[in-house]
Amino acid sequence: MEKYISVVIPNYNMAAVIGKSLEAAFASEYENFEVIVVDDRSDDDSVEVIERFPCRLIRLEERSGASKARNTGALNSRGEIIFFTDADCLLMKDTLSAVNRAFSRAGPDVIIGGTYTRIPYDRDFFSIFQSVFINYSETKNAENPDYIAAHALVIDARTFRKSGGFPEDFLPIIEDVEYCHRLRRSGCRLVMEPEIQVRHIFDFSLSGSLRNAFRKSKYWTMYSLKNRDLLADSGTASAELKTNTASYCLNLLLLSLWMFLQKTGLLLAAAFVLIINIFINRRLFRAFFETKGAVFGIQAVLYYTALYPLPVCIGTAAAVTGHFFNRKY
Repeated sequence: MEKYISVVIPNYNMAAVIGKSLEAAFASEYENFEVIVVDDRSDDDSVEVIERFPCRLIRLEERSGASKARNTGALNSRGEIIFFTDADCLLMKDTLSAVNRAFSRAGPDVIIGGTYTRIPYDRDFFSIFQSVFINYSETKNAENPDYIAAHALVIDARTFRKSGGFPEDFLPIIEDVEYCHRLRRSGCRLVMEPEIQVRHIFDFSLSGSLRNAFRKSKYWTMYSLKNRDLLADSGTASAELKTNTASYCLNLLLLSLWMFLQKTGLLLAAAFVLIINIFINRRLFRAFFETKGAVFGIQAVLYYTALYPLPVCIGTAAAVTGHFFNRKY
């Protein structure tokens, strides 16, 4: 039975991609759904683009953030199921069918997650790297994920209305992490359904990829310090990424000491740390190779181990410094 699904999309200055997102949504093979776009006071051409499609457009009176937009859309929805996604995400033709199947198997107190396709909309190296990394990180603990990302979150409408919604006075990002942690404490169960997928538009360059790593690491660390779960294996803040970052820092130290002391044991220690890191990250590395073959796989492993940890370290350090000296958030 096809349940009525409300697709809720927050939008702020996403005129370049929201049309693609809505076009993909209305190309769905599923028929029983509505699309609600909540525009968060965009000052680009977003509204003009949105109005070309048969969706419900809600315009917020003042800039309020993605959480407020999601909450407003959900509270004005008519569906039994609410499916949250983002303006730069493209539904696959079978995404809503997969949502319906997963919801029918679960109960009203089960929050269901989807993920990105391994191959994103844009096919450059850094975008594919990010999409594979997120797909792997979000689906590896399908039966017990730490959180469900808002780019593909399925929830019973009644459960949402009782939950209080996404936090509207929060950090600029990862509000979905806080929301899911709160839902779980209230008795809800989280599950990941890998067949629910959306294709993300990253448009990442090298600098964009590094800036994203810094920003995510900074705010995730800020939240984790307050939540006292800094070492938790949590989605893209995975045990693998944390091991990779620690390995990077430790090997920088060992190699620096070797340059001054010229002790062979320091090189052997660095090699041992690298081997341990490769072993712990082996499933992610396998995903890189399986997705785009050997050339991409080698490039992705080198980028992940030799450069990507740097902005993660800097973002983490910025958050830790702010936590202990400014005591904000």
